[in-house]
Amino acid sequence: MNSRQGSKEIRLALQGSIPVSFEQVFPCGCFVVGEVSQVLDFEASTRERPVPARDKVTGELMWSVPVMDADPTLKAAAKSVAVKILSPVAPEIPEPPAAMAGLPFVPVVFEGLAVTPYVAANGRMAYSFKATGLRLASLSGARTKGGSKDNP
Repeated sequence: MNSRQGSKEIRLALQGSIPVSFEQVFPCGCFVVGEVSQVLDFEASTRERPVPARDKVTGELMWSVPVMDADPTLKAAAKSVAVKILSPVAPEIPEPPAAMAGLPFVPVVFEGLAVTPYVAANGRMAYSFKATGLRLASLSGARTKGGSKDNP
């Protein structure tokens, strides 16, 4: 990543995504709230011929999973986020636990999570999340901000 300040070029040591733990991003947990969809390469796709997007580093196909952050202190607009999963096939959303049967939410934990900060169109800092997989989160020992976490 390069940035310019006047006539100087600054080369940053940190390149690409930053590996993070699930607990750093979702300290109160998160819930899948929609369907898995394939991410499309907007530059290569046409209306008649959609082209799947691939991760620039691994070459894996990318799938988008909409989730709701369970942090009760977040404003409504900040609770919804999409996490991209790198996988050769569409990831399956786990079955919800019996205690949540019939509800449209599935508690999950993302594995191999990484974050990429960027400047959004409105000029504010934003983040893109990628993961290598997801699994059902345990409902035993509810997560609380700053409390113990039962999922690595």
